[in-house]
Amino acid sequence: MKLLMSRFIHEEHGSTALEYGLIAAGLSIAIITVLAQIATTFARLKTTAAAAGN
Repeated sequence: MKLLMSRFIHEEHGSTALEYGLIAAGLSIAIITVLAQIATTFARLKTTAAAAGN
């Protein structure tokens, strides 16, 4: 049992996949946040332009 625990602790193959998954999730959240802010900014610009045109 001690040998199995030692192997499990020193195993790194699954850790790498998990780290890449966390990085991908973090980047996805960052991209979605930026795109949402850009959409909000464009909506404000559209409203401002429409009000200026009247």
